[in-house]
Amino acid sequence: MCMTSNGDQRMNWDSLICGKRLGLEHYNDNRETIRSDFQRDYDRLVFSSPFRRLQNKTQVFPLPGSIFVHNRLTHSLEVSSVGKSLASEVARKLREKYATEPWVKKFHNIEEIVAAACLAHDLGNPPFGHSGEKSIGAFFSEGEGLKFKEHLTPQQWDDLIHFEGNANSFRLLVHQFKGRRPGGFAMTYSMLAAIVKYPFSSSKCGEKGKFGFFTTEREIFEKVAHEVGLIKIEEER
Repeated sequence: MCMTSNGDQRMNWDSLICGKRLGLEHYNDNRETIRSDFQRDYDRLVFSSPFRRLQNKTQVFPLPGSIFVHNRLTHSLEVSSVGKSLASEVARKLREKYATEPWVKKFHNIEEIVAAACLAHDLGNPPFGHSGEKSIGAFFSEGEGLKFKEHLTPQQWDDLIHFEGNANSFRLLVHQFKGRRPGGFAMTYSMLAAIVKYPFSSSKCGEKGKFGFFTTEREIFEKVAHEVGLIKIEEER
């Protein structure tokens, strides 16, 4: 499923900013709290094991000069900081544009949604970044992993030979791993929608090999997309 807006359709801000949590849809707490639901998303990530493990993944850096060697942890913190600043300015403009709308206060949450999405954007990246992705794909397409092809559907095989860190990030956040609760991290629908940079599956990835979710998480993505009002512009094969 390919989700985006086009010239004939528009998404609704009131739906796009959604504090409902994956796996906790039945839970509704209307109490006034210090932290918003989106701030809780950010805090959950900071104290999570997958986020802390990013300190062991070196960020690509140039060799010459006295360059500070980044790891994925410091990179993600920097990206989140920049993203939050940009989102704050966008939110200010949107509050001016939609000042008369009853849901205008929702725009105060945009910077927190973006900050959390930026913080989580590298969670699923393998070591060595894009080279790591290609190595995993090559293991299945031309290495020992070929033996698994006959046991998988064409969609599952596409996921493996085009292994994508962004799709793996979405999986880490939403998948119910053994012994864990449904909904994974139980993040808000808006944060989950924001992290999917490529809102389609591996069957649509083309030569670039980029896609947003694995076959195992397709139903969850469709649920999130429907809830926040992302627009389907074409069907997948």
